[in-house]
Amino acid sequence: MDPHREALQRIVSNLANKNGEIHNFIDMLNHTIKNVQVNSSNAISELDEEFDGLYSILDEMKGSMASTIQQEEARKVQALQDQLSQCSNALESSEELLELAAQSLDIKDPVEFLKAARQIKERVTMASAFRISLKPTVSDSMTHLMVDFALERRILQAVNFLPVPKAPEIDLAACLVADNCITVSWRMPEDDGRIDHFVLEYRKTNFGLPRVKDEQPWELIDYIKATEYTLSGLKFDTKYMNLRVQACNKAVAGEYSDPVTLETKAFVFSLDSTSSHLNLKVEDTYVEWDPTGGKGQEKVKGKENKSGSSIRSGGPSPKRTPVNTRSSVRGSRDRFTGESYTVLGDSAVESGQHYWEVRAQKDCKSYSVGVTYRNLGKFDQLGKTNSSWCIHINNWLQTTISAKHNNKTKTLDITVPDRIGVYCDFDGGQLTFYNANSKELLYTFRTKFTQPLLPGFMIWCGGLTVSTGLQVPSAVKTLQKGENVLSGSTGSLNNTA
Repeated sequence: MDPHREALQRIVSNLANKNGEIHNFIDMLNHTIKNVQVNSSNAISELDEEFDGLYSILDEMKGSMASTIQQEEARKVQALQDQLSQCSNALESSEELLELAAQSLDIKDPVEFLKAARQIKERVTMASAFRISLKPTVSDSMTHLMVDFALERRILQAVNFLPVPKAPEIDLAACLVADNCITVSWRMPEDDGRIDHFVLEYRKTNFGLPRVKDEQPWELIDYIKATEYTLSGLKFDTKYMNLRVQACNKAVAGEYSDPVTLETKAFVFSLDSTSSHLNLKVEDTYVEWDPTGGKGQEKVKGKENKSGSSIRSGGPSPKRTPVNTRSSVRGSRDRFTGESYTVLGDSAVESGQHYWEVRAQKDCKSYSVGVTYRNLGKFDQLGKTNSSWCIHINNWLQTTISAKHNNKTKTLDITVPDRIGVYCDFDGGQLTFYNANSKELLYTFRTKFTQPLLPGFMIWCGGLTVSTGLQVPSAVKTLQKGENVLSGSTGSLNNTA
């Protein structure tokens, strides 16, 4: 095609794209104008409601205070009317005495005059006019019921639109990551008494710094009243956690704080179904004894066939789960077979400190929990090689728990817990088992690990559930080391069968 034609087509295509962008932008502007008008009407309606509320409160207060004044008026008027009635009665009695006294003055008979004079004197002495107070019982002043609204007027005059809260500041030094919980602490850059609540958002990530692309959506915790919050019950299946906080008053939310990233150290793995024994049914972090799963394989105990080729089954059981989508760290090795009813984790421990937990079903007859190098043979059992370490629980007849390594065992005089915690300090050469509920020490192996370690599990009858993505618990970190310590290659244990 002519280069000029191609150039013109590109120009026309770019122009058409730009026209499309402008059309979309015009639609967005029109939509925004409508939203502005709608939101403005809503704001005016809310303003009317707020002022109507103030008017209603003022009317109610006015009615109540006017009623108080009227009650005070009625009380004073009644008191003055009672006093007025008393004065009127006293005056009427006095006028009668005055008239009687004037008549007595006209009496000529001395005896009658003295008699009348004594009667008048007695009545005057008892007259109410000499006993009443000539001072009003109440004042006519009502100034004690006057109201000064100067302060309220200044407050009302200061009423304004709510300010947008400033962005909180996360106190990174006060944030804590421990026991699969994250405690976030923050503060406001300045005092703001109108803050109603806070919103915390978080998301898991494998990147050390917040990124725009390839991120999970934010998860939200709303209506937090304090300036600290603890996220609990987390599974740390990513390397980091992004967090940010937003302050809200009654009507508006402010900007988010600068996001912070907290490291969430934890060991995450699934069970490697591609290399598990055919009598085990594996689903991610659950393994169950399945006596029907190995019907297609030859019964070989502890050795390969005479030709040296490995014994393989005709195919997996129809009930088995699909091959794990994760790349197996065991590569294309053969499945465990014979009496090695084993499944390994699909991720290896190569450094650092890690922790996971195992819960057995109550009907489990026999199971082992531990770690091993990658070189564990397909007929090998955990604890019977010099490259594997485990504790073994046997529920036949009576329940026993023992530590095993290099085909040596030591029976432990402890109660088998419901959940077993496994703590592996690769660099420190320590493998410790705990009661996951009480964090009581069960047993500790000490050695120098020279190869990556795979979590290992053996089970016969029953099922095991593995919990991963767990941090090393604080109780485990601070727990005193127990006395039951086994060096990697010592001969202090009895040989097992």
